[in-house]
Amino acid sequence: MITVPERYNVSTLLDRNLEGGRGDNVAILCGDERITYRELLQRVNRFGSALRARLRREDRVVLMLNDSPAFPTAFLGAIRVGCVPVPVNPLLKWEDHRYFITDSYARAVVVDQEHYEKAQRALEGHSEGVEVIVANGSAPGTTPLDELLRSGQDELSPADTHRDDAAFFLYSSGSTGNPKGVVHLQHDVPYTCETYAREVLKISDRDVTFSTAKLFHAYGLGNNLTFPYWAGATSVLSPGRPAPQALLEAIQRFKPTLFFGVPTLYNAILNFPGARTYDLSSIRLFISAAEALPPEIWRRWKETFGLPILDGIGTTEMMHIFMSNTAEAMKPGSSGKPVPGYEVRILDDDGQPVKRGQAGHLLVRGDSAAAHYWHFHEKSKATMVGDWMRTGDWYRQDADGFYWCEGRSDDMMKVGGLWVSPVEVENTLIEHPAVLEAAVVGVAIEGLNKIKAYVILREGKAGSAALVEELQQWCKGRLARYEFPQFIEFVPDLPKTITGKIQRFKLRGPQAAPSPR
Repeated sequence: MITVPERYNVSTLLDRNLEGGRGDNVAILCGDERITYRELLQRVNRFGSALRARLRREDRVVLMLNDSPAFPTAFLGAIRVGCVPVPVNPLLKWEDHRYFITDSYARAVVVDQEHYEKAQRALEGHSEGVEVIVANGSAPGTTPLDELLRSGQDELSPADTHRDDAAFFLYSSGSTGNPKGVVHLQHDVPYTCETYAREVLKISDRDVTFSTAKLFHAYGLGNNLTFPYWAGATSVLSPGRPAPQALLEAIQRFKPTLFFGVPTLYNAILNFPGARTYDLSSIRLFISAAEALPPEIWRRWKETFGLPILDGIGTTEMMHIFMSNTAEAMKPGSSGKPVPGYEVRILDDDGQPVKRGQAGHLLVRGDSAAAHYWHFHEKSKATMVGDWMRTGDWYRQDADGFYWCEGRSDDMMKVGGLWVSPVEVENTLIEHPAVLEAAVVGVAIEGLNKIKAYVILREGKAGSAALVEELQQWCKGRLARYEFPQFIEFVPDLPKTITGKIQRFKLRGPQAAPSPR
């Protein structure tokens, strides 16, 4: 059992490094900047003390920030004075930011200068007074973050928060409707650090982390902020969009030891010309999450770079990965086994445990689980059943105890009365030498359920009726006869979330009427 003191403030992740003699360790590498833990704590204290003069305890602070030193400064600075930071994707539209600000009752917004116009528009006509703090630049009528850092105090005791007080919100992307504010508590962070970070990553103060998932997302927040700060390690922050060449160049420059990606990006790196010429030898572990990693990508990566990818599953509600392959035990294509500190179970539609080998709804429990959804009481009750959390994923467990994702529960397809996993069909299509990516959905034709595949072809390959037939035969030879796609459409891209998850619900929409080509 992991014990967190009753009075606990998660910003003290930084204090523990000074107390442990790691104050001069480099906490952040960002471009030409090198910031030590001593310097970062000073920035956090200065921002927190300036914020305390403006806001009250538990006031929400929306963060529209890229991955730069401004993010951990604002995130931990707000928590240090008992405020609640709300990181959001700065690349979204101004209408989305208006929703975040309004829904969270934010009293302040910290925004990068390049995103300021969106914040300004989001606040037009807003009835409550909201202070705007601009990072990495300035804007008329706003408060520059640099000014707050100059005026704040170097020493600041953390607010006397309870371990069960709200620490921060993370808005889930959601498949439909408005995003849900996932409320995490002060004790959730150390729980993930003492479980996944310690048991799977075995992170230490000698590590350098680099995450393609950004800090506003639960996966990126753990990868590149809470985990390294807990261990006294170094994090590499990159403000730009994750593109293969920029990532490969950053790896060569900063020499990370832990690299966190998503399947789409691993695939993009594999297909980037000249990828093999880059030196990735500093990395001791490659990690993947956000979407099930196809076995074909796993195999190609190991053949190309000599190391496997550790795939796992986590959710915003659980804050990070709760089930994972490890360096000692892995099966390509699986999500591994539960991380120590977490339990999982698979239930049928009636809430009864399924037999091993059968698929059903995946539930998880562990003490990093969110308290509730902000303003979604009914959804909270449906998802958070006692101390178990419904993940919304469809899983099975094999004879060796490894768990396999069959897809989202609402993505599963029933064809001829039998369940079909979109992930299994997609993985089979990706193994074909002509296929780069694939997404599979169920469609209704004259009242009958059929399978349709959307396929992105490799460079130099052209779609044709002959290739459709070839792909169908390829699936029939490797899957059950009823699992092949009756319809295949060749497309230039697929709808995805910011973390690379395929948005199958968009492919099932009215615009996705099947065409046998």
